[in-house]
Amino acid sequence: MNIHFIAIGGAAMHNLAIALHKKGETITGSDDEIFDPARGHLAEHGLLPESIGWHPESITKKLDVIVLGMHAREDNPELIRARELGLRIFSYPEFLLEQTLNKTRVVIGGSHGKTTVTSMILSVLKKLRKQFDYMVGAQIEGFDTMVGLSEESRIAVFEGDEYLTSPIDLRPKFHVYRPHIAVVTGIAWDHINVFPTFENYVEQFRIFSQKIERDGKFIYFSGDSNLKTIAAGLREDLTPIPYEAHPSYIIEGKTWLETKNGDFPLHVFGQHNLQNIQAAHMVCRQLGISDNDFYKAISEFKGAAKRLQKLNETDDCTIFQDFAHSPSKLKATVSAVRQQYPGRKLTACMELHTFSSLTADFLPEYNGSMKDADQAFVYYNPKTIEHKHLETITPEQVAQAFGGKNIEVFTDSDLLVKKLKNLNYQKRNLLLMSSGNFDGLNLKSLSLELLA
Repeated sequence: MNIHFIAIGGAAMHNLAIALHKKGETITGSDDEIFDPARGHLAEHGLLPESIGWHPESITKKLDVIVLGMHAREDNPELIRARELGLRIFSYPEFLLEQTLNKTRVVIGGSHGKTTVTSMILSVLKKLRKQFDYMVGAQIEGFDTMVGLSEESRIAVFEGDEYLTSPIDLRPKFHVYRPHIAVVTGIAWDHINVFPTFENYVEQFRIFSQKIERDGKFIYFSGDSNLKTIAAGLREDLTPIPYEAHPSYIIEGKTWLETKNGDFPLHVFGQHNLQNIQAAHMVCRQLGISDNDFYKAISEFKGAAKRLQKLNETDDCTIFQDFAHSPSKLKATVSAVRQQYPGRKLTACMELHTFSSLTADFLPEYNGSMKDADQAFVYYNPKTIEHKHLETITPEQVAQAFGGKNIEVFTDSDLLVKKLKNLNYQKRNLLLMSSGNFDGLNLKSLSLELLA
């Protein structure tokens, strides 16, 4: 097929374009801005547009399909032209569904942990040499791209994001996929620009449960009261499968799984990851994978990019990078590092970067989320607030919202770096958390400098 991507530079979009290119499809694309790593990845596969911008003259009846990215707007000139010509237009979730209609679809949703659970399942399947299609929101060791499609596979595993599908389709993405096996890891309010109340946000997960194919499975974290309510109201043909954190213990900074098949060491740690492992375990059981095979494979899983990823370490200090930005993710990540290394001090540093986190009404949701750290640094750039057209917030508001006496707020990244450089890193861990990059900081280089 001849497939054109409008807004090809997005993280999911460019990975889907590359996956289809590898499958043998003819791919073109456009965007008004493309940054690395997408730019480099597209260039490597010969898919980088010759010029930046929108080119409606390139939209012709020779195209079989248009894939529309969320970055494009409804008045995009290429989209307008495609509609005029009556071309088939898909969002990328719709296109993934189209490609996997004859396969068993597994979809992992939830406010936190969905990338990690998806990554765990994919790593286990790959270790066991199973064929599968996939889409995941982070780079995983052993995988060239974040999307994979093939003719041979009978399984498709997708991370199910609750954000909007496309400019012309305002459904949450995970409402599109129609899973046979659905997972929800937990519900904690996010994306308040789209879901203005917590009740409205919870409703999206109830709708997701209604989208499960007939005789499907609903795997959910039993410690979440909202999920228990949703599970109690499932259709009669669906099977609810609750899970909790996998039994484990810690010896000298290493987490071990306790199982009937013996004990297995892990590279990952934290209560949230023990929940993630059990969710992945329940999915793999449904896919016919034995417990012993699962445990052997999961013991080799080293995590997804930016999920408690080690940037640098010495004998008595480890510097981690994590994607945590919402209150629930922040609390789980800080708690995990504290519990894993009880003999070390913990400095936790996070950036307020998302629409929700920079909104005054949402800030109180962060109360107590960094209480397990000895020092907690919160950074935000006032210019980001202006760019998002939000009401101004002050450092005093932020400190009060987070609560506790361990909070220090920064609005200048240079002052934050200076503070980090003045710390003593003997018997201390540093946790750097953001969905952004602290205004262009190279965190790997910083970690090397701090422990030089």
